[in-house]
Amino acid sequence: MHAAVVTDSTAYLPPGVAERHGITVVPLHLSVDDEPHLDGVDFDADQLAAALTQGRHGVRRRPTITTSRCTPTELREAYLSAARGTSAGGTDGVLALHLSQHLSGTWEAARLASEQLGAEHPDVEVRVVDSRSAAMGLGFPVLAAARATAAGKSLGEAYAAAVDVASRCRTLLCVDTLEHLRRGGRIGTAAALLGTALSMKPLLHVVDGRIQVLEKVRTSSRALARLADIAVEAAGDEPTAVAVHHLGAADRAATLVEQLKQRIPHLTEVYESQVGAVVGAHLGPGMVGVVVCPGGAGDPEQ
Repeated sequence: MHAAVVTDSTAYLPPGVAERHGITVVPLHLSVDDEPHLDGVDFDADQLAAALTQGRHGVRRRPTITTSRCTPTELREAYLSAARGTSAGGTDGVLALHLSQHLSGTWEAARLASEQLGAEHPDVEVRVVDSRSAAMGLGFPVLAAARATAAGKSLGEAYAAAVDVASRCRTLLCVDTLEHLRRGGRIGTAAALLGTALSMKPLLHVVDGRIQVLEKVRTSSRALARLADIAVEAAGDEPTAVAVHHLGAADRAATLVEQLKQRIPHLTEVYESQVGAVVGAHLGPGMVGVVVCPGGAGDPEQ
């Protein structure tokens, strides 16, 4: 018996990882000019970057984009399906890992779903984890849980592994502007104005599940260099897992990956990918981010 692992689309796991580990991924919602979409299902990062870039350059008006959580019903059905669909050996419960409750209502929806499921199916235990981050700040804890499960660990042990990895991950971001975060209510107006004063490039980090301004630098190249410096410092001398994300900035992301490979002495795994539409809508085109997980996220061979 082992745990079934469920997460949401904002984990942005590397291609094929969810399928290989049997991880269930529930998409968040977004609306583009009042047309509903599912994150990563029928609207992806490339479509988002194209839409926002065209709006920014005046080719056409900027689309109105809103995002919303997974619903309790969607999550309840996903949890039950994951529990019932696990291999013949059975499951001792569901481990549900989601993005920070301060960035989305998905965690609250997960809590409600777990309560509903527990009342209807007392034999199915659901433990909900607030990753206190997003992207691979969520993805690394998900991987840790899946790897613990593959190694035959119990629900409680997989839960402990995920919580431990979540506590060690550090999420860093460089964005062209804070306007997208301000419009989405993920950062205050005063911080947004301060962060972009004098055409500065803001560096952000996630602290206790909230996005905060870390530093301001004057150029994009300097911002990328500082992102690398901070990531290297966070890694220290431990075995470290790293993920680099971007939205419409593949060249800058590739440059950052190469720098980190050269400067972090004990890289256990490194990933590079675009963030999806839901997170990208709040960060904007040109963003580059890095998630550093000192100590790693479990055995990469699992």
